[in-house]
Amino acid sequence: MTTRNTRGRQFFANPGPTNIPDSVLKAVQQASVEYNDSAFLEIYDQGFAGLKRVLGTRHNLFMYNASGHGAWEAALQNLLSLGDTVLVVESGVFSDSWAEMAGKLGYKVETVKGDWRRGIQIADLAEHLRADKAHAIRAVCVVHNETSTGVTLPLPHIRAAIDAAGHPALLMADTISSLGCMEFNMDGWGIDVTVGGSQKGLMLPTGMSFTGVSDKAVEAHKRATAPRGYFDWTQMMARRHKSFIGTVPIAMFYGLKESIRLLEDEGLPNVVARHHRLAEAVRRAVQVWSGNGSGPEIFCTDAQRRSDSVTTILMPEGHNAESVRSVAIERYNTMTGGGLARLAGKVFRIGHMGDLNEPMILGSLASVEMSLAVAGVPHQKGGVQAAMEFLKG
Repeated sequence: MTTRNTRGRQFFANPGPTNIPDSVLKAVQQASVEYNDSAFLEIYDQGFAGLKRVLGTRHNLFMYNASGHGAWEAALQNLLSLGDTVLVVESGVFSDSWAEMAGKLGYKVETVKGDWRRGIQIADLAEHLRADKAHAIRAVCVVHNETSTGVTLPLPHIRAAIDAAGHPALLMADTISSLGCMEFNMDGWGIDVTVGGSQKGLMLPTGMSFTGVSDKAVEAHKRATAPRGYFDWTQMMARRHKSFIGTVPIAMFYGLKESIRLLEDEGLPNVVARHHRLAEAVRRAVQVWSGNGSGPEIFCTDAQRRSDSVTTILMPEGHNAESVRSVAIERYNTMTGGGLARLAGKVFRIGHMGDLNEPMILGSLASVEMSLAVAGVPHQKGGVQAAMEFLKG
């Protein structure tokens, strides 16, 4: 019987939740305090304002005791009336899940179909919107960075397509796996609603999510009639915290203050550059493993849309990704992400977001390269060396 290796610190290369910095872990070790107490409200306000800076917005922010799925639902319920139409841009498992949620909540769902390996053609979105002469579509829902496929969509181009079509639909962007990792500018890019979560680029525990909301979207909220309760922005706006219905997650805000400090001390442009650098090292390793095409390959086929948060790796025909993941965790104590939905067994994912540096990435890549060999997956050796050559430059 094989004994799982649990010695040392686990190399956690999962695409979310991500590694939590030690200083954030210490910050959330906070005794309970009254969330209306002035001492806590100072911490709360600092975290609230800092998150708006990371989002790049001067507009409204609503926060929830929920994962990102809760923020999806909050956005839909606060902006729409039952029977309204939403247009979902297909990019993978999470775009499909958002569409499924909208249908269950009583909205009509249309989809701009996209190849999961590269995303949509922007012209297809523009054509779909131009065909909507009655402007029945109330919102366009886009996952900025699709965690399941490793495909990133260009939000400024999508905004431009909506504007060029002369369509009044709100632009709703899921940034759950991009915020704090890649460039994002809510106001500058004309995003009406931004959905985000705590457990990825913000380097916090799972359990808090939020929506940045433009003034245009607030006006749509005032007209919307869908039933809502726990996620009701009108109730939130009446509270001192301008968020949360019920108890505020105290410890999260001590952690959020620290995570914002870490991001801003490094400098957001430098954070973005670091993520790109580490992501490129991973991509270079995979390109070597692929060899002449008989080995694993990067799932996203469009080099301009490859994610700087996660690389999804497609297995060669006849090989199951779970065999590689099993070896990595059992023998080398390295956790990677599995394939989701129709990609199960076909891909595995290396997350490279949040609190990471070069040795952490190289350790994960070394574990994966050894796991490919142990699992009998055809590949070209030298992927880790290629990553090292890039990172030392």
